[in-house]
Amino acid sequence: MTHSSVTLLGTKGGPAIRPGTPMPTSSLLRLGGKTIVIDAGLGVTRGICDAGVPLTGIDAIFITHLHSDHYLELGPLIHTAWTAGLKTPIPIYGPEGLGAYWRGFLASMEADIALRIADEGRPDLGSLVALQKLEAEAFTLFDIKVSAIRNQHPPLVDSFALRFDHKGKSVTFSGDTAPIQDMVGFAAGSDLLIHEAMLSEGIAALCARVGNGDDRLRIHLERSHSSAQEVARIAARAKVPALALHHLIPSDDPAFTQEHWIEEIRPVFDGMLHLGRDGMIIEF
Repeated sequence: MTHSSVTLLGTKGGPAIRPGTPMPTSSLLRLGGKTIVIDAGLGVTRGICDAGVPLTGIDAIFITHLHSDHYLELGPLIHTAWTAGLKTPIPIYGPEGLGAYWRGFLASMEADIALRIADEGRPDLGSLVALQKLEAEAFTLFDIKVSAIRNQHPPLVDSFALRFDHKGKSVTFSGDTAPIQDMVGFAAGSDLLIHEAMLSEGIAALCARVGNGDDRLRIHLERSHSSAQEVARIAARAKVPALALHHLIPSDDPAFTQEHWIEEIRPVFDGMLHLGRDGMIIEF
């Protein structure tokens, strides 16, 4: 049986980083002998290398939704893989609008790309990306069954949860979402559920620190994300043996520790619990 694991490359909720904080969202899935990147927040390229994976060894990339902390570094990741020797196209699945981002990235780097093709003999960078529109459907990629459902992450509509199944091994990624009933059935039977989570009591402190001046950030967080306790209920109802929390909100406030997360989860979910940290490897 091939090795199956997820490496949490970035576990911070939101795009801002500060000294000592975790990096925004990205994960590395090894399943069925393939290496798949889930989301490409800031730091994904370094994270992949730190996980011991050559950038030319990426088999596919999925972007769950178009918030910057999930795709800001997609272009630089592909460009850096290209300079590291990438020669074959990578399938990239993402929502409507990802193509505009990719075309804009190519335009922004047009001079450098043209110079490297002429001066270094590299292939055309644009030809190394095979963009596929992500829909709420199931399909086969390599010999892995990929399933996607729309989650609830307003104001975005094209925001997806993903599930990957291969020869009795299965992992589900919630994406960014408010708690939804559909996640229970979607994740049921998975060996591992990786779900975003926030501490409700930490939201006021986070909003005060960001200091945007009004309550729009708080409203967004409360209507578009899942509290740790709500995540625990979903995991318990789905009967998954293991739960990993990532996209943590807050992730870098010393007033909130591992014990706060455990207090929210344990009264409801008694399976294996992984509180995400950058570089964490979870086998399943």
